[in-house]
Amino acid sequence: MRTGAAAGHEGYFHEALLYDSDDELLAVVVPFLLGGIEAGERTAVSFGERNAALLRRALPAGADVTFLPGGDVYARPAAAIRAYRECLGSFMAGGTTQIRMAGELPPLLLGATWDAWARYESAINQVYDDFPLWGICAYDRRVTPPHVLTDVTRTHPRLTGPGDVHEPTGVYTEPASYLAECRPAPPDPLQHTTPVVELADPTPAGAREAVRAADAGLLPPDDVDDLVMAVSEVVCNALRHGTAPVRLQLWRGPDRMVVAVHDRGPGPKDPYAGLLPAGDGTEGGLGLWISHQSCDHVTHHRDADGFTIRLTAGNAHFPV
Repeated sequence: MRTGAAAGHEGYFHEALLYDSDDELLAVVVPFLLGGIEAGERTAVSFGERNAALLRRALPAGADVTFLPGGDVYARPAAAIRAYRECLGSFMAGGTTQIRMAGELPPLLLGATWDAWARYESAINQVYDDFPLWGICAYDRRVTPPHVLTDVTRTHPRLTGPGDVHEPTGVYTEPASYLAECRPAPPDPLQHTTPVVELADPTPAGAREAVRAADAGLLPPDDVDDLVMAVSEVVCNALRHGTAPVRLQLWRGPDRMVVAVHDRGPGPKDPYAGLLPAGDGTEGGLGLWISHQSCDHVTHHRDADGFTIRLTAGNAHFPV
């Protein structure tokens, strides 16, 4: 039997906490965790160092709360989904009727790469639905941009607050619809300059060679290998599933490389493309998923001219 606001609910009970002070954060998260402990449920926190320290001081000594390394798991959305599913599975293996977890995204992710994390927040409504999870995603209104808060209300079915408040956001959008919007991410400033490489209908081998030649020692070797593999997979997909012509453009900056692959087709039909492996992996479908785990930022953009995937290796957190 599940307890608290999630009693009687099946699957993922997903809430957002929009708070204005440290006291407000603690007023929600501390009773949430203690209620789980009292009910014999597994409780966990995935916060950055500052808020994790606040919670440790506020919780009773010896409280049975698992503190997860919040910052490390949020390297890339697809990798975060994989890591959290493994974590939730291990919690279930230990035996529990409900998992309570409170977490936050690092503030850095609320900037240029937010589009990818908005997709993540939407997708997990379905992705985590096979676990009895009650999750609270905390957003500090003092530092969160207004457009991010708007997306938060659209990707979370409910809002929570002090005094055991749990209410519908009123604008929640089902993942299949939200993810299908495929809205444009902010352009990388490098894209306002002339590309160092432009290829028309490249072969995967030609794309790989172009990326390696353009790197010229800019990125660590492992990052170059990851970008080469990701570009190759995306070009393969564009040639196989897209509509000609296919165009590759590459920009090189002091701290990153950006590659855009465009074709005239509508892009993947699967709204979860890149966040989850397609099919069972025995007949392809893993390339885009692997690319999302290999690059520091991946964007999808669909417009009247076709579909574009942008891959960034290196520092993707430019000012917006």
